[in-house]
Amino acid sequence: MIKARLHKERLFKPSVAALLIANIAPVYGVLFLGWTVFPLMLLFWLENVIIGVFNVFRLLACSPGNIKLWFAKIFFIPFFCVHYGMFTAIHGIFVIVLFGHEPFKNSPLSDLNQIIYIIKSEDLIYAVLILFLSHTFSFLWNFIGQKEYAKTTPEELMLRPYGRIAVLHITLIFGGFFAMAFRSATPALILLIAIKVIFDIKSHLREHFPETPAKGRL
Repeated sequence: MIKARLHKERLFKPSVAALLIANIAPVYGVLFLGWTVFPLMLLFWLENVIIGVFNVFRLLACSPGNIKLWFAKIFFIPFFCVHYGMFTAIHGIFVIVLFGHEPFKNSPLSDLNQIIYIIKSEDLIYAVLILFLSHTFSFLWNFIGQKEYAKTTPEELMLRPYGRIAVLHITLIFGGFFAMAFRSATPALILLIAIKVIFDIKSHLREHFPETPAKGRL
């Protein structure tokens, strides 16, 4: 009974609400903007880019009172940017090559201008903005407001994004092929979004709200 109550309390957190609201955008895109598999998969990939950007902010902000860690960050932050950037770029190439259409397949992710062009051409600007605002809120509310920055280390933050995006991306790629197999892909795309939302919420709760949250924690 107590465990069920604690689990319910964890679901009613402001950052969880922001996460759910952000995931309304792809549902709207599928139902009302005629999104196919490609813009949906591209949006999910762009969220991984946003996650990487905010992880750099977390690396900068964590353990501010530890002078030794500031020297460590000189190494950790550039290494994370290069390693995570390559990891994410490979995922992006897979998304465009497997699910994209001409002319994007010819030179996937060749430069930033092309990425911006694809975002505009697929009507993803507002969806990306909403995701960015959701992760901004989570960063400010949880990492800064709840003082997570004082409880984490650069070593922990270096590894944090990889588990989420690796498992989720494999799931989404197989789900994308499943959706493409249907003549009417809308139900399959909604199911794909639902799977992604469930995965997001579980990852979010595990990261920010332990099974037995501290007393008075919001």
